[in-house]
Amino acid sequence: MASPALLMRVVASAYSIAEKAATIVRNVMAAGDLGIVEKTGANDLQTKADRLVQMSICASLARKFPKVTIIGEEELPTDEVTEDLIEDGHCEEILKKTCPAQYMGIKEEELVIWVDPLDGTKEYTEGLLDHVTVLIGIAYGGKAIAGVINQPYYNYEAGADAVLGRTIWGVLGIGAFGFQLTEAPAGKHIIVTTRSHSSTLVNECISALNPDSVIRVGGAGNKIIQLVEGKASAYIFASPGCKKWDTCAPEAILHAVGGKITDIHGNSFQYNKEVKHMNSAGILATLRNYDYYSSRIPNTVKQSLVP
Repeated sequence: MASPALLMRVVASAYSIAEKAATIVRNVMAAGDLGIVEKTGANDLQTKADRLVQMSICASLARKFPKVTIIGEEELPTDEVTEDLIEDGHCEEILKKTCPAQYMGIKEEELVIWVDPLDGTKEYTEGLLDHVTVLIGIAYGGKAIAGVINQPYYNYEAGADAVLGRTIWGVLGIGAFGFQLTEAPAGKHIIVTTRSHSSTLVNECISALNPDSVIRVGGAGNKIIQLVEGKASAYIFASPGCKKWDTCAPEAILHAVGGKITDIHGNSFQYNKEVKHMNSAGILATLRNYDYYSSRIPNTVKQSLVP
């Protein structure tokens, strides 16, 4: 039998690497010393978990796929990574899926992997553990085509016997797995937005949509999960704060189930390795009814956010 296509091998490895990352995240928290460093300010933090997880993910992927470009959030020295951080397993289940025809011939050097080792760091430091995700997004031709999102603390409030953590994955043309796809209640406008990066503009944009309710949570990965599990109908962030490693994996999962994510102007995100890291024109994402929300974003908001 022919060996699985490169894309499926990368996703299958990323799945196991994300599970390893989740273990590191939980171990750092359990040990009690988070090693918090402020990067640009009190809302832009890095912990020991961010550092160890990024080293683990990047080194594990680079060892298996040496020609792939890997871009991680944290700027770290490229020291030798200790063997205990390396994960070389893969998810058999993913390798059994047939790679979509348009991705069969992909070569390693054509892939760019965007890594957010701990999305929702601020929430992690504050004990809002269900907000935290590990994001591994895979791009080809500038587009997000596959992604893995791990929630290290999924189920953490469900009692001592609950299985902690879960891994969601998706590939365009195959679908997304590891969760129950659910649409938000019809006729309800539930907006999910930032918890710790709010601003006048963010709030002005939300008010203009006249929502039934607003959910404020941390982490882009977490917000996309709110959409695909039907807890929110739109994710709106009218601010330049978000980066490519925040959106690449979530975008692939959302697009794999028929959703849509763009900037506030309706431009799609580009993920080629030369692209600037900022999503400077904000985010609008929905599972359904994208046009409804898009048409209601005020021009004043659009003029304030330059792509």
